[in-house]
Amino acid sequence: MESTTLAPLARESVFGVGKGIMVHITGSHSDSKAPRDKQTLWSDFTYRRDNEIFGEGEPSNYVYQIKFGAVRTFKLLSDGRRQIGAFHLPDDIFGVESGDIYRFTAEAISETRVQIAKQERLFGGDLEATGFSSKELLMLVAGSLERAESHVLLLGRQNSPERVAAFLMEMDRRLRSPKVLVLPMRRVDIADYLGLTHETVTRCLSALRDWGILGYPDKSHREIVLHDRTQLAHLASGISDNQSRGRLI
Repeated sequence: MESTTLAPLARESVFGVGKGIMVHITGSHSDSKAPRDKQTLWSDFTYRRDNEIFGEGEPSNYVYQIKFGAVRTFKLLSDGRRQIGAFHLPDDIFGVESGDIYRFTAEAISETRVQIAKQERLFGGDLEATGFSSKELLMLVAGSLERAESHVLLLGRQNSPERVAAFLMEMDRRLRSPKVLVLPMRRVDIADYLGLTHETVTRCLSALRDWGILGYPDKSHREIVLHDRTQLAHLASGISDNQSRGRLI
């Protein structure tokens, strides 16, 4: 079904109208960045790389599901640093809040298409209209909670190589163990997710390459081949002799 409703955006953005048509607009911020007077539960929007989807403190009226691309949600700390709380990948749901406002800002990491639904309609009882069964909806929300809990544990107990290894294991699992792991996020994003510096992430990835755990098929280093998932898992869990390797970084 074609949609011709325009969404007011805080930043310059691109979103889809109809089948494959890309419309470029610049708008002012309003109480939401989602379509008004929707005729269906879900509406499709496409956001450019680094475009804001919603901001921290804005009314949490809408829920989002990624169709393609990737999204980061983050907070800006009082000292100006950015802490990324989560990376959202295709099929993930984000923007679900128990309160009335979003606790994080959401930005597209790359060109990203999302489906948007009113939160009150998605969880308001008309389950058939959502396109999900109750179990599917529960699993999507529970998956987000599980990733958030794992992220807290990762930040709380692991050293730098273990954090990077755990991140690669997480991405490998979520992307279904591809032959070549294509990471949509930049290293600075990874650093802000892991609570590390960009330089530390780079050194850890170089060490994993030197140890034969991963390799790069091209010079861009955006694609990663995992040569030894078992050793990567051991390093992530901190139960192998790789503990001594961690002191080298």
